[in-house]
This record gives sequence, C-alpha cells and structure tokens, in this order.
Amino acid sequence: MSGHRVGTGYDAHRLVAGRPLVLGGVTVPFERGLEGHSDGDCLVHSLCDALLGAAAAGDLGSHFPSTDPRWSGASSLDFLEAVATEVSKRRLALENADATVIAEAPPLAPHLNEMRDVLSRVLGVAREKVSIKAKSNDGLGALGRGEGIAAHTVVLLRSQE
Repeated sequence: MSGHRVGTGYDAHRLVAGRPLVLGGVTVPFERGLEGHSDGDCLVHSLCDALLGAAAAGDLGSHFPSTDPRWSGASSLDFLEAVATEVSKRRLALENADATVIAEAPPLAPHLNEMRDVLSRVLGVAREKVSIKAKSNDGLGALGRGEGIAAHTVVLLRSQE
C-alpha cells in the first residue's frame, strides 16, 4: 500500500435503562446507556470501522462478532487497541480522525476533551490528530427523540513505506 487511504465509519445504538453511557471510552453521567453486546460505545465502534475500512481490513463485526460470547460486555477500547495493531501491521499510520457524535442528551461538550485524550492514548497518536464534535438532531427522527446515539467518523491513514 502506498500514499494515503480514507475510511469512514458509522454506528448507532439504542439508549436503554440500566447501563452506563460509555462514549469515546469515557463514562458520561446519564440515566441511560447504549445497548449492545459490548459496552455499546458507538463512537469507538465508528472509529474502528473507519480505520478498518481505510486499511481494507473488513469491519468491526467481522473481527468482533456480537455472536461471540468473548465480547459480551467487553470494553470497546480493547477493540480499538486490536484495530490499531491491525492497521500498524499493514504498515499504515493514522494521520487524523474526525468524529461527530449525534445525541439529543446528555450534553457531551464537557466530555469531548477527555474522549480525545483517551482515544489518542489508545491509538498512540498526538491528541491533535483526533477531533470529536457533538451535534443534536434537532428533534428529528429517532435520534432527535432521544431514543439513541449515533456516531460518524472519517480517518486518513498514510503509508509507512
């Protein structure tokens, strides 16, 4: 592989009672959390899919299927660490990642810098290479009604050759 490679990722999970809300590896205080086989961290899941897509290495479900009991309740940061290793094995390095989280509630702005710190640490890159934004859906659709949270991510990888 040579040059630069772009990947995109998307994930969404329903909000449910009785689970902590984990986004970007950070537990955000809220009365509901994201449903999922793992911790349901849709931000990390979208980042993993973007990285895997740019590396032409499949998707999150092919590496960590929800049918596999090993991943029940797993931290999505473990997935991200494994994905980062896979990307590195392919002699690719993260140039930058840009993510948008779509949520009506809770307010995420106070947590974005901590998310950037966590994700950049797991990826082994400078914090300046990871951008995270929070947006609402302005009351439109299921996300706008507060039924779930979604995340979109774009990454740019560069060849290390």
